[in-house]
Amino acid sequence: MKLVTQSMHPVHLYGEEEAVRQLAKAGFDAIDWSFFEMDEWMAENWKEKAVRLKETVLTCGLSVTQAHAPFPSSAGNDVRDDEIMRTIHRSMEAAAFLGAGHIVVHPKQHVPYATHKEELWKENVAMYRALVPYCEQWGIKVCCENLWQVDKKRGYIVGSVCGTPDEFAALLDEVNSPWIVGCLDLGHSALVGVEPADFIRALGKTKLQALHVHDVNYRRDCHNLPFTEKLDWESIAVALRAIGYQGEFTFEADNFLFGFPKELYQPAARLMVETGRYLIRRIEKP
Repeated sequence: MKLVTQSMHPVHLYGEEEAVRQLAKAGFDAIDWSFFEMDEWMAENWKEKAVRLKETVLTCGLSVTQAHAPFPSSAGNDVRDDEIMRTIHRSMEAAAFLGAGHIVVHPKQHVPYATHKEELWKENVAMYRALVPYCEQWGIKVCCENLWQVDKKRGYIVGSVCGTPDEFAALLDEVNSPWIVGCLDLGHSALVGVEPADFIRALGKTKLQALHVHDVNYRRDCHNLPFTEKLDWESIAVALRAIGYQGEFTFEADNFLFGFPKELYQPAARLMVETGRYLIRRIEKP
C-alpha cells in the first residue's frame, strides 16, 4: 500500500518543484496533488508547467497517484458555477496528465443540507454523471467525498451530502458508473456521528477506493496527524483490512505541519511518514 500525502502545505513553503523534492526526502511514496489555486493551471500554457512538474516528480522517484479538485463545487449562481466547473475539468485533465488515477471532486452543497436534501441529491447525481465523459476521455476516476456543514444558528457541525453510509452508497449506485467511486474522509465521518470503521465496512472495497486520513476530536475538522486527537486507529485499520481495501493510504493532515517553522518541516514530515508506515503495517497485518 502506497503512502501518499497532499501537496498543499509543502507547496506553500517551497514552491511546487522543491515541494516534490522535500516530499521525496521525507520518505513518501506518492503525492495527492492539491489543485486549490487554479490561476496558472487555467492559463493557455498550463501544459508547460505540467511537463516540468511531472519531470520533477519522476526524477525524485515519486508519482502523483491522487488529486483534489478545487472546491466548493458550486455557488448556486449559474455564471459562477460554470466557472467552477471549468476549473474542475482542468484539474481532472491536469491530474490525469501527471499520472493520477483518482481525483476527489466534492459534492455540491451550496445550500443547507437539512432543508434541501432532495435538491442536492438531484444536482449531485447530475454533476457526477456529467463528469463521466471527461473521466473516459482522460482515464481518471472521480471520487465523491463525504461532507459536513455548520449549523450557523447553533454554531456546530451537522451532517451534509454523503454524510451517512446509506446516502453515500445510494448516490454511487444511482450514478452507476465505474468511473465514479468513493473517497472516505475519516475525520468527516466522525464529525457527523458515524465511526469511520463502520463507514468503511458499509461502503466495502468496490465503492471505497480512496481515503483522506486525518485525526479529529469529534468537534472540529482538525486535519491532524493520527494519534494526536481522538479517533480509534486500531479499529480503522482492522476495518480496512476486513474489507480488503485496495487503495492508497493518503494523508490529508497538513494542519499538523502548520505550527512548525520551515526549518522543522523535514522532522515533522518524517514523523508523518513513520506514523503512516505504522498504520499501513496494521492494515496489512496477516
